[in-house]
Amino acid sequence: MMRSLAAFPAVPAFFRLITALLLALTLSACGLMKEGPDETAGWSAGKLYSEAKDSMNEGAWDKAAKLFEKLEARYPYGRYAQQAQLELGYVYWKAGEPGSALAACDRFIKLHPNHPAVDYVYYLKGLINFNDDLGFAAYISTQDPTERDPKAAREAFDTLRELVTRFPNSKYTPDATQRLQYLVNAMASHEVHVARYYIKRGAYIAAANRAQYAVKTYPDAPAIEEALYVLVTAYDNLGMPDLRDDALRVMRQNYPNSRYYKDGLVRKVPWWQLW
Repeated sequence: MMRSLAAFPAVPAFFRLITALLLALTLSACGLMKEGPDETAGWSAGKLYSEAKDSMNEGAWDKAAKLFEKLEARYPYGRYAQQAQLELGYVYWKAGEPGSALAACDRFIKLHPNHPAVDYVYYLKGLINFNDDLGFAAYISTQDPTERDPKAAREAFDTLRELVTRFPNSKYTPDATQRLQYLVNAMASHEVHVARYYIKRGAYIAAANRAQYAVKTYPDAPAIEEALYVLVTAYDNLGMPDLRDDALRVMRQNYPNSRYYKDGLVRKVPWWQLW
């Protein structure tokens, strides 16, 4: 039996209620989207820059970034805009936005390759990647190095090396040089650890390849001692006595008192805690 529409009295009321709620939410959202007057409207470039610097001094990094952005947008030419571009990389970094900071550094280098402070921007870019990879520095901590992507370390290395090469007399070069040495050691240690990972799983060809790469790329790094031992072990397991003996000869020549002759690759403490 067909029922009349009167049997469903709640349906029209229900839809009226939903419509009213949606309309109310829409109007509320529109109200929230309305912004108050911009207090910086009419500010000169000098005023915007001064306020941004004051915000930096106060540690208000987000506010400083917005002021520098407004400065560059409103006054795209001149020394204030250029200075804002120079400051933005550091401000973004301190505000916890390393991606934006690196983009700002790359942009400044591209726009002002001959700027007197471009060495600072290279240093800042290297520093951002270096600190972004502080986890990589944890090869002396309890974190397993194979869990980290060495991409940031490599990018930091490339940037700092360019700084040292292009600006040998820069005031940032001595610190950059020390960081480069650290990065070399860290990246070599990472390669060797991956090689050991392969050894434990019987992937001896992969282990030999990673160890060889470490030896060729980072010949002076402390981790090369272990890289050579990995080569000896890998070649021995692969049944390649000539290559094994060559690697062992090089190892004995450079590390006559190596602990690996006694301890081997099996140790009670993770290798990255031994330094």
